[in-house]
Amino acid sequence: MAGEYVLLVSGATLYADRHEALGDLIRLHRGDGFIEVPSAFVVGFEPAPAPARPASESTQQPAPAEPPEKLVERVAARYGGPDFAALLHSVARVESGYRPDAVSPKGARGLLQLMPETARQLEADPDDPAQNADAGARFLRELLLKYRDHPYQLRMALAAYNAGPGAVQRYGGVPPYPETTRYVERVLQEFRRLRVSSASSNAH
Repeated sequence: MAGEYVLLVSGATLYADRHEALGDLIRLHRGDGFIEVPSAFVVGFEPAPAPARPASESTQQPAPAEPPEKLVERVAARYGGPDFAALLHSVARVESGYRPDAVSPKGARGLLQLMPETARQLEADPDDPAQNADAGARFLRELLLKYRDHPYQLRMALAAYNAGPGAVQRYGGVPPYPETTRYVERVLQEFRRLRVSSASSNAH
């Protein structure tokens, strides 16, 4: 079976063998494993063409040294505290659904959806999960510092992460791109959810 492409609101595309709708979640199956993403993050599905290379070739690729969620957690701790970790997790979930192999139609790659030029500037290989996560965390931290005196720091930083600092400067705020405005709201929604969940866990 050729499988299907899963289209996310961020513009990223994931590959899955098949999917299941489970209420507010969609379970994406690939090989012997699966991941679950909120239904609200999924735009739709497209059938994948027959693979151009033998399936055995893809199975020979080395798996990440650690689960993507753990990788994001470890990298976040290197550059910030719990709030930064929650924000980085939110970006990873909305950008790629934690998939190191996600590629957007515009060419952004990996866990934190780095454009090749951004990855080069950060001296990172976007296809290496560890380097992708580290570079994405550094880039996000730089943007937070860049807009630290702005009353809407988070919105500005997230808009710049999605559309580029140049676009934010050009429009003097969040660019009026539907993809960017939708992206910022999705990440902020997930960020608030994670903070509430963390506060509730700490209270117990």
